[in-house]
Amino acid sequence: MTEPLERVAQQVDRLCWTGILLGLAFTMTNVQQFAAAGAPAWSLRWCGAWLLDPMVSLVLLAVLRAEQVTARYGIRTGGWARGAKWFTLGATYVMNTWEAFVNRSPAQVVLHSVPPLVVFVAAEAVTDLRDKLGAAMSSESSVAEEAARPRGVRTSSAEYLAMARAARTPETVVTPAWVREVTGCSRGLSSRLASELRAEGAHG
Repeated sequence: MTEPLERVAQQVDRLCWTGILLGLAFTMTNVQQFAAAGAPAWSLRWCGAWLLDPMVSLVLLAVLRAEQVTARYGIRTGGWARGAKWFTLGATYVMNTWEAFVNRSPAQVVLHSVPPLVVFVAAEAVTDLRDKLGAAMSSESSVAEEAARPRGVRTSSAEYLAMARAARTPETVVTPAWVREVTGCSRGLSSRLASELRAEGAHG
């Protein structure tokens, strides 16, 4: 029996986020040592150094979570969000590997490079995987809805688009969820109709 796509999506989501959190937890001690710069244990500088990695990691996690949620509605975040993600990932990598590069130790460079690079790859992959799995679920839902409809009683995409246009107001934020709400169309079709409506608004 085929495992439901929604359950697979949840498992992939949890595994990716677990890997990201473990990677960030591993980098925390390296960043602390980098920031403490040999300060005595429990001194003010040593204690303050523990704040540096969480500061960077929390911003990164906030951006990743926002990207994941907006992707479900077919909305892409802007350049500032992507810049914040790349900057925080780059900062984490530099702080983790700085001492290894200074000491010219290839083994230490590899050791301290792997966790931040895993976080980087997972951060890029988690949103893309969620998009693809969402599209797969939409296609599955669309096929099921079409099969459940009586023959000869099918609404065309042009009719659904006309319904959405009629329901749209100047204040409406067009998303796939809104299109489904006002037309009752499938998930797969709602994404395409939302894109068409947003394009019409941009040229209108």
